[in-house]
Formats: sequence, structure tokens, C-alpha cells
Amino acid sequence: MPHQDLHPGPRNARAGRAAATATAAEARASAGPGSASGTRPVVKRTARAIVLDGDQLLLIKRTKPGMAPYWLTPGGGVEDDDPSVLAALHREIDEELGGKVVDTVPAFVDTVEHIADDGSHGVKVQYFFACRLESMDLARRHGPEVEEPVGTYEVVRVPFTRVGIASVDIVPLTLRHYLDANIEGVLGLLGPDLD
Repeated sequence: MPHQDLHPGPRNARAGRAAATATAAEARASAGPGSASGTRPVVKRTARAIVLDGDQLLLIKRTKPGMAPYWLTPGGGVEDDDPSVLAALHREIDEELGGKVVDTVPAFVDTVEHIADDGSHGVKVQYFFACRLESMDLARRHGPEVEEPVGTYEVVRVPFTRVGIASVDIVPLTLRHYLDANIEGVLGLLGPDLD
């Protein structure tokens, strides 16, 4: 069940804007190659969270057999039964962290070439949302990453500074570059005067 933000007021308005922004972007991105805009087909969408917990960035350290570790933001694929990209984000946060986030705002979009599971070619659009951690209970984690893991999923925190970001191998690389160049901007997105 997707998380529902029970906090009324401006912060909830942010979530509505984020969902509307993601939905509008999806509509533009899903226009096929024969459309007037000439866009590539979107074969996968993901929702990922740039989660701040105080002055720390929350990441997942992934270790797979035979591979060097890498760090990524919590989140994952948008499923057919997710009512929106934002709802998928809240579902993924619940699954991967047993957590809830607030003050969710769109921050960054990454589009890359992708081959879907069915072999179709197109692009994967990754929506990154800046947000703050409201709660987390790792004992509540569930879903494929927990129930049928391939390697390990370790929740870690790094300082949300250029040095902290550089201390780990964040993927995708475009996100790492975005964060390095926009620490102040991400903090501004979560500031009290944005509403």
C-alpha cells in the first residue's frame, strides 16, 4: 500500500506538484518514435530518493558476488499498479527501508538507453526526488531485495558534502555529478521558503 502523507498544508502541496510533474513528464516521454516530437520509447521508469537524514545522505551499499561495491539511492522500478511515480517512490522506501519520507520534491531526471526484459529497445527514465527521512525501521523491510537478495543491501549514511559524496561510488554517475554540483540547490529544494 502506498504511503499517504498525513501532514496537511504546504508540504503536502509539494508532493502533489511532484506527482503532477512526474506524470506530465511521463506523458511527454512516452510518446513513441513515430510521434511529432520524435522521442524514444520509454521501456522502464524508476523512482529514486535523494534522502537526507539531518546533514547525512542515506544510501544503499550494494555488494554483488564478483563485483566491486557501489552505492545507490533508495528506490526502484515503477510498477504497472503504482498510481504514480511518486506513489512508486513511497512504496520503494517502505520496502527497502521500512521507512517514510516527507517534503518530497522532484530534483533530477536521468534518461539512458535501455533494453527491457522483453528485449524491446528504448530508454529508462529515472526520476530522482529530494526528500527528508521521517522514519525508518529496517526490521520492517520487505520485497525482493530482502526476501530473495542477490548479494547484500546495506543502508549507510555519508555526509551530504562534496567530500562525503566523493567518498563512495554513487551510481548512476550522472547523479553523482548532479549532487556534487548541486548540494546547496538540493538543500534549497527542501528549505522552508520554497513553498
